[in-house]
Amino acid sequence: MDVRVLIVAPDDRLAGPLAEGLDRVGWRSITARGAEAALAALRDLHIEVVIVETGDNALDGLALAQALKAARTPRRLPVVALGRPDPLLEQMGFDLALSPPLHPAQAVLRLEALVRAAVAEEEFELRRETLAERGRTLVAPPSSPQPLKVLTIGEPAPKFVALAHALTAMGAEATAALTAYTAFDYMHEEPFDAVVLWAGETHAEALSIAGGMRRNTRLFHIPTILYLRAGAEVELADAFNRGLADVATADTPAEDTARRVISLARAYRRETAIRQALEQARSSGLMDAATGLFTGELFAAHLSRLARASRERGRDLSVAVLRIADRPETTIARHKGWLDRAIPQIGSMIGRLVRAEDTAARLAPEVFALALPAAAAGAGRIAAERIAAVIACTAFEAGDGRPPFTIEFELGVAELEPGETAARTLERAAARAAPRQTA
Repeated sequence: MDVRVLIVAPDDRLAGPLAEGLDRVGWRSITARGAEAALAALRDLHIEVVIVETGDNALDGLALAQALKAARTPRRLPVVALGRPDPLLEQMGFDLALSPPLHPAQAVLRLEALVRAAVAEEEFELRRETLAERGRTLVAPPSSPQPLKVLTIGEPAPKFVALAHALTAMGAEATAALTAYTAFDYMHEEPFDAVVLWAGETHAEALSIAGGMRRNTRLFHIPTILYLRAGAEVELADAFNRGLADVATADTPAEDTARRVISLARAYRRETAIRQALEQARSSGLMDAATGLFTGELFAAHLSRLARASRERGRDLSVAVLRIADRPETTIARHKGWLDRAIPQIGSMIGRLVRAEDTAARLAPEVFALALPAAAAGAGRIAAERIAAVIACTAFEAGDGRPPFTIEFELGVAELEPGETAARTLERAAARAAPRQTA
């Protein structure tokens, strides 16, 4: 398994338990004791994220973070500060500031989000170059002047009210909802950057709300924090697996918890801005008219740029091809014209089901493709199979009073190999998605 995390720490007091925990959940790590060892690790390994123990002198840690980022250019390298929560660390250059103790499942959620944001920022730069060659402009995501918006859900217990006041004192806009029903009404009416759940006497309802947010595609990524009353306990692994971004207790000073919430909210707002910037390509006038996806020509040009960038940055790149399978039901739908009418819906679904940093295209009337940066072949296949499964469960309207019909895909996935052109990778994926021969 490749090493994914570099931890820079003077000793194992904090780094040891964190490294062991990350290794247990599949994020293999390596520890460096100083700047020289850290830079050597970056040169020799495909590190995805760095965690720097800041200690008492945060400025020393910041200087190291900047040196590590510069050494990994043009690849964007997220660097996390581990130590006392301090919002100034993020304003000074760290991508995130975390405070111990840090549960491994919690750490993985945060690291995954940071890595995805880094890949999305790289994709924005590449997509902007591809469109600029064709006279179109993508605007970099601006920093929003609006205050961070935090929704607090639960009874107005004194500790919970104190947290809301601390958030407001730090410049956030805190909105209170007493019940789950009111909370979901708020979340559907306006966007929030973070949600804080008060556990009260029992945390079952709070976990239920978190689960409900995970089942909603629009609310899925909003960071959700569980705030426990004094003396309460929760199984942390279960809580983080349910989608919680953080768990705090009322024993912790409200100001410290507020800083953690602000940090999560700020990171989420940045991720949202990047996703919205990437979506600008859809209104460029260069997309396939029926589906809103990249055309075959535009996709080929962008894929070539992605391939060059993946080598420069030391990132994986996979290509998936989805070809509508020949079935008796599909043949009838094609002959009657029903399939043509369903293609815009199919393309729209593919566009919504991919990650913001992925590029989806329509190569031919019934053939679609995906470019998946920072994804090896296995991850690319999982993504393609997930999309195919969702669409296979969708009933498309037929005509003449006939019942709805469904479709299936033939899938092909290929990973960019050393020395291979992007066109050859796409050809291999397409060949694997070729119609099956029947006897």
